[in-house]
Amino acid sequence: MPSSLAAPVLGIAPENAEALVQRFETSPLLRAARSEALAAYFALASGRAPAGRYWKIDLDALDLSRVEVRAEAAPPRIAATLSRGAIACDLPTAQRVHPQLLERALGTAVSARTRKFASLATAFGNTGAFVYVPAGVSVDDPIEIAYAAGETALFPHTIVLAEADARCTVICTLEGGTEGSFVCGIDEIVTGERASVSFASVQTLALGARSIFTRAARPGKDAHLAWAIAELGADLCASAVEIEIEQTGADAQIAAIFCPSGDQHVDLVTTVDHKVGQARSETIVRSAATGRGQARYLGNISIAAHAQGSDASLRDDALLLSKKAHVDSVPALEIAANDVKAYHGATVGALDEEQIFYMTSRGIERDEAERMIVLGFFEPVIDRFPTRELRERIRAALQAKAG
Repeated sequence: MPSSLAAPVLGIAPENAEALVQRFETSPLLRAARSEALAAYFALASGRAPAGRYWKIDLDALDLSRVEVRAEAAPPRIAATLSRGAIACDLPTAQRVHPQLLERALGTAVSARTRKFASLATAFGNTGAFVYVPAGVSVDDPIEIAYAAGETALFPHTIVLAEADARCTVICTLEGGTEGSFVCGIDEIVTGERASVSFASVQTLALGARSIFTRAARPGKDAHLAWAIAELGADLCASAVEIEIEQTGADAQIAAIFCPSGDQHVDLVTTVDHKVGQARSETIVRSAATGRGQARYLGNISIAAHAQGSDASLRDDALLLSKKAHVDSVPALEIAANDVKAYHGATVGALDEEQIFYMTSRGIERDEAERMIVLGFFEPVIDRFPTRELRERIRAALQAKAG
């Protein structure tokens, strides 16, 4: 059977889905799962707000008819120094060599039955990576996973499984692409007790590309999870991050940066669901928009009635760097328990003229003063990213946008 599906492959009717998934027999996921996932994609809504005065894109009406899909895509570049049974490999290798380990984590944090774009990523999944860290093992050097977009669609699935008392840092980058590139992926993290996982996601796709990601994690009892996200490229970037706290003692952190410029649109949703008590979460988001850049951020914190002793905070700050830029910020708390600590706050504003005056009065040119203020504004979140090299890359990308 051919491995390339000619356009308009994603414009097919639901009744033709079964014939479509038959062409993906060489990829790691079962045909039945793909067929079910594609049916879910047709049935589900995105859950995102429709197009309006500022936001011009309807995620439930994306035109994907010209997207070319192939059953196989280039595997990610993986760089890792591993020992004592730790694994970092592409998804087909994991399916072939480590099927039982993969099965324990695959779909545990992200259900393709309930999320529209996770369903699409599952149905057409054509690349991915699997990281496994055994109990008590510490991987000292960051595990680097690099995806490169091309002219055909990329559907990456990155999975991290860390056993009890395991420690690791994973840096996942997405770059490249051309006008019309389409990436729809899944990242999911599952940890055991007292595990510590730091995961950084950095997207720097070319302008004209579109990126849609579903990200989710389930930390174990007394586990530590830190997720840092930088959405810096693509014309359209839609990202959802969800952490379900189902074990006491968990400490979950989300840090996110985005900076739409030109005609870029960024749509970010974060959700921390405290299903048990005596656990902590922190969400911090910094964004700026320039040119005609548009962004929407929805930050959710949910604390169940029996989740007494939860400690949750969310802080979102945005800068508008031009008159045509726009950022919507909506922090939301849903608290059913009465013995909790919960905080949320959000600001949207322009650069402080007093700060600019102070710097220019000391001989700094206004343009340089503005760039310095913008970079300083992002610094509290940039510090959350692992490795000096990665932080410098993010600073350089932000400086180019702010300039």
